[in-house]
Amino acid sequence: FQPQANLIITREIQVVNNTSTWFINRKPSTLKAVEEQITALNIQVGNLCQFLPQDKVGEFAKLSKIELLEATEKSIGPPEMYQFHCELKNFREKERELEVNIPIIETQGSNCRKICVIKLNNLCKEKSNSLEKMKQRVERYKQDVERYHERKRHLDLIEMLERKRPWVEYENVRQQHEEVKLSRDQAKEELKNLKEMQAPVAKKIQEIEEHYKSLDTKIRDKAVEIKDTSQKCKQKQDALEKKDKQIEEINQALRMKKDEEMDRQKKIYNTRKMIEDWENELKTMVSENLQPQIDAVNKELKHLQEERANIDSDVSDIRTEKSNQEMERKRIAGCIVELDNIMNMKEEKLKGKFRDTHSALMWLRKNPDKFKKRVCEPMMLAINMKDNRHAKYVENHISSNDMRAFVFESQEDMEKFLLEMRDYRKLKVNAVCAPAESYAEAKPSRPIEELHRYGFFSYLRELFDAPRPVMSYLCFQYRVHDVPVGTEKTKNMIERVIHETKFKQIYTAEEKYVVKVSAYTNQTLSSNTSVKAAQFLTISVDTDERRQLESQQQEISSTLESLDVQLTTLFERQKHLERRDNELRQQKKDLLERGNKRRQLESKIAVKHDSLREMEQDAINLEDESQKANIQIKEINAQKARLVTELMHLIKDCVSLNIIKADLVLQSASVAAEKNRLELEYKAANVQLRASEQRFRDLDDRKRILMENCRELLKKARQVCKLTPDQHLPKEFQTAFQALPNSLEEIDAFLNEEKSRASCFTGLNASV
Repeated sequence: FQPQANLIITREIQVVNNTSTWFINRKPSTLKAVEEQITALNIQVGNLCQFLPQDKVGEFAKLSKIELLEATEKSIGPPEMYQFHCELKNFREKERELEVNIPIIETQGSNCRKICVIKLNNLCKEKSNSLEKMKQRVERYKQDVERYHERKRHLDLIEMLERKRPWVEYENVRQQHEEVKLSRDQAKEELKNLKEMQAPVAKKIQEIEEHYKSLDTKIRDKAVEIKDTSQKCKQKQDALEKKDKQIEEINQALRMKKDEEMDRQKKIYNTRKMIEDWENELKTMVSENLQPQIDAVNKELKHLQEERANIDSDVSDIRTEKSNQEMERKRIAGCIVELDNIMNMKEEKLKGKFRDTHSALMWLRKNPDKFKKRVCEPMMLAINMKDNRHAKYVENHISSNDMRAFVFESQEDMEKFLLEMRDYRKLKVNAVCAPAESYAEAKPSRPIEELHRYGFFSYLRELFDAPRPVMSYLCFQYRVHDVPVGTEKTKNMIERVIHETKFKQIYTAEEKYVVKVSAYTNQTLSSNTSVKAAQFLTISVDTDERRQLESQQQEISSTLESLDVQLTTLFERQKHLERRDNELRQQKKDLLERGNKRRQLESKIAVKHDSLREMEQDAINLEDESQKANIQIKEINAQKARLVTELMHLIKDCVSLNIIKADLVLQSASVAAEKNRLELEYKAANVQLRASEQRFRDLDDRKRILMENCRELLKKARQVCKLTPDQHLPKEFQTAFQALPNSLEEIDAFLNEEKSRASCFTGLNASV
């Protein structure tokens, strides 16, 4: 593993099985990998200069200066420092050995003997110092030896506890197995007794069920008989009601004849009274000649009808004209909407290309009153091509910044607009100001007719329409009124065109030529570029057409208003003529009635006399009608008496059948109650039986699982003690186990305690 900036080492200790799991940065790892990481980080747990536990303070105090130096080198120095130091000491020892082994040569010189004596004395001192150090080291190691033996005792006890623990686990599970086996046998016996108790109850329930079905069949049969009898009773009752209705109908017919006779008498009286009144009125009437008055009224009515016919014709003509005008207005409105849609497309293209410019346009349309003079929308909206094929020439001639620029007639308005947009609204917009003197009508240097022989067909200005301020700015800034547009013919003779026409800018079918005169050589220089395809002006709105449509729309509105006024006048005249017509017709009616009244009275009197004779002949004999009705009612009452007798017999039969059915129902209810009681008892016993069966199955499964656990634990215990399957536990283990706790909790507590004590003895090994 490579050391990381933030290394996290985690150790999880499982007390149950005394195992450890290591993690590096929350990922599972091994102890070896952890030790490698610790070594890579130069962490030395056994070095007292780097990690000093409380129980090692005394040992740290006993360290000599040499040992402190070595521990410090290991703690803070690089790994090779201590290795170099060891190698240096080894070299020094070898040097001393070589000095000791030098033979003493007898020489005559006194200096040589002195050198040998000094070396021997130094060697003796070094050996004495080494001996003293070794004695001190042995004295220090006595405590480590005692701690080593104490640690060994703890480890032996841990080993014995770990050997006994599986045997205790096995014994506990074996005892559980015996207890579960006993409980399972008891449950088996209880299940057998419950099954024996259920058999007679089930047989009795079956017998009661058969009896209940027999009673139910009898009840259904009686119900059918009762239904048939009730149906017959219903038929008799319906027949009685029908007879009552027949009697009521006879009485009603008799009453109607009496009422009819009374009405006839009243009508005869009223008719005689009316004839008498009309005859008296006829005697008092005087004859007169009303024909001249009637003729005068007819003449005036004819004149009114002719005038009304003329007015109706005028109204029809005006309505037709109004309908035609409204249809034309709708057509014009549709054309204006189409032009507006084209304008919307141009605005969407502006929004997609220059969002800030579009936001400024929306603000300008809402606030036109903030400016003193006219403000034109961006040129790409204001310019409308007469032919979209020529849009590329205009776009190549006008810069893109000016294409999206607003055009102002006033410098003050432009500065106010830019302050609002750029400073307050943080929008990147362009604006230009049209010249104070208009250049929109500026004349070209030469008429276009003179240029036809060079292939030119128009100047740029004539290819599009634009508001006057925009056109003035373009003529002033870009001289669109003096830039000709040509064809392939122009390109083919371009040298001649440049030399003869003296134009500074020229367009051919696909190229733009810029002509300059050198200030030094006075030579004519020209450069050409390809004309790029148009992006903004390919969508154009015919402003002349729109203005013409709006003018037509206003004319039609005026015409419709005039037609409405004419219709109102004609309608008022119609109402006047209609009132006069009604007056004349009422006058004529009154005159005719005055002339026809005598004849009408005579005719009415004759008709009433005939009606009176008919009514007198239609007299009804009420006594005969009453006798006939009584005879019919007596016959119907005799039939009713027979029906009532039959109905009483049927009712008695129905009551008898209901009594029998009620007795059967009571018997069925009693049997059903007994059946329900037994079924409830059977269900309760059945629930107890299923619970007993489930308990038996659970105990049997638990017994089997405990048996398997016993086998596994016994096998594990033998493996821990290194015993064969047929070998018994040795006596020395039994004797040692007797001195140890007998429960798992006590063993685990004792085991953890011993492990904790043993872990306190760190930094020891058998070499002490």
